[in-house]
Amino acid sequence: MNINATLEKLTAMRLSGFERAYREVTENAQQGQFTTDQLIAHLVDAEYDDKYNKKLNRLVKQARFKQQASIEQLSFHHPRGLDKNQVLQLQTCDWVKKSRDLLITGPTGVGKSFIACALGFQACINEFKVMYVTANRLFDRLVYAKADGSYFKVLDGISKAKLLIIDDFGLRKIDNKQCTMLLDIIDDRHGNLSTIITSQLPVKTWYDCFAEPTIADAILDRLVNGSYRIELQGESMRKNLRKSE
Repeated sequence: MNINATLEKLTAMRLSGFERAYREVTENAQQGQFTTDQLIAHLVDAEYDDKYNKKLNRLVKQARFKQQASIEQLSFHHPRGLDKNQVLQLQTCDWVKKSRDLLITGPTGVGKSFIACALGFQACINEFKVMYVTANRLFDRLVYAKADGSYFKVLDGISKAKLLIIDDFGLRKIDNKQCTMLLDIIDDRHGNLSTIITSQLPVKTWYDCFAEPTIADAILDRLVNGSYRIELQGESMRKNLRKSE
């Protein structure tokens, strides 16, 4: 049997995981260690893992997370009110499958963005498309899109994300035009897609962030009712880190 010809065909068909595993088996003369069924399963698993890892890397790159973070890196020792059982429940991404939202609040430095990115990475592991953006950058992008005629294209791109992470919400007042833009996004996602919002402000004060009260009611009604909450407290973890150095 011409093994090189087989390897070339696998490469041509872009079955790189299969090709690499088959090459290793033949070069190390391991064929005899497998039954036919075992060998096929080994090669198929190698191809599956290769495609999965490539997809995961692509999803993480497309998400553009603020920082690399994972659930395993979360600290539950810092006194900030982070419930380990709740995080483990969220880790399953069942809430994403059910198109539920998550609101993360707390003072500066308690790890809101890190938790959001860790849950976003977990969603990527579960093969969901994720988009990370700060609130200010999101509004700037939407305003520019309105000006150059690409607004609906931008909205379409956002709607393709199964999980949208809006970080640092409430750092500046949301004007009338931005209120309408945010409503377009939230209304489109409500009940269909999931959103994480982080903010230094308690949820009960979010209403004051909007210039248009009627639209504020519509947005908050969709976001607040039925959403999961992580309400953090305490001193900045960065401050405590400096104390320990």
